[in-house]
Amino acid sequence: MVLCGNTPKEQREARLKELLEVYRPFLKLGPRIGQALEIATYKALCKIPNAEFYGRFKNLTAHDDSTLYEKEEPPQHIGAKSLPGDQRLDFMLRTSDAGYLGIECKNVRHWMYPHVEEIKETLRKCIELDAVPVLIARRIPFVTFHVLAKCGLIVHQTYNQLLPATEDALAAKVKDKRLLGYHDVRTTNEPDARLLKFITTNLPAVALAARERFKENVDLLWRFAWDNMAYEEFSARVLRRFNGEDEDGEFGPKPLRTAPILNPL
Repeated sequence: MVLCGNTPKEQREARLKELLEVYRPFLKLGPRIGQALEIATYKALCKIPNAEFYGRFKNLTAHDDSTLYEKEEPPQHIGAKSLPGDQRLDFMLRTSDAGYLGIECKNVRHWMYPHVEEIKETLRKCIELDAVPVLIARRIPFVTFHVLAKCGLIVHQTYNQLLPATEDALAAKVKDKRLLGYHDVRTTNEPDARLLKFITTNLPAVALAARERFKENVDLLWRFAWDNMAYEEFSARVLRRFNGEDEDGEFGPKPLRTAPILNPL
């Protein structure tokens, strides 16, 4: 049904009610949606031979995912370096050549643009712990990779939003193009082939190079994530540094060129 400004109020209200009957239960899944991707990531981490990582689910076989599983969170510190308050990463993976990687899973609908709080939060945690930042999310636009990969951020797009396996009926409504139209929803907490390859093969292969880039650009990351450096300045400095250019100068969009104003005769 297509609604427009002159659609009768009764039809608009009926349509809104129809959508809310799906959207509200979807929102109520809350932490269970987040856990679905975390569990898939945990299962993939378990596939790395002799992996040393922190963060685990202890009772995955005790019940189904209609309720939250118990998670043992990773520590808040690496030696003397620690996170403030009760902050924690989702997982910490230690590699032989690149040290610790800090993994964050964001199983959300919105895209992970460089300026979103989830990315800044990930950067802050990893800067505090000197851990290479790793972001796993549904959709990560090219600009995030183009700018932040130059600073050591490792990213993986799942292209799907995972829902608890016990929510098949709700997921069918969520995916319905006449309702919410979230066509990329999958009901599972199992890692697919792409996530398995990223965790077990790609991540270890790129970790050392990412560590070097993280080390070279941590000052810019700190100013962006902690000191409120504007994204225009941050991205400009990153690209200029990457290209070996002078980092200082004008930042932000260039002013539009206008025709000169002629003096009247």
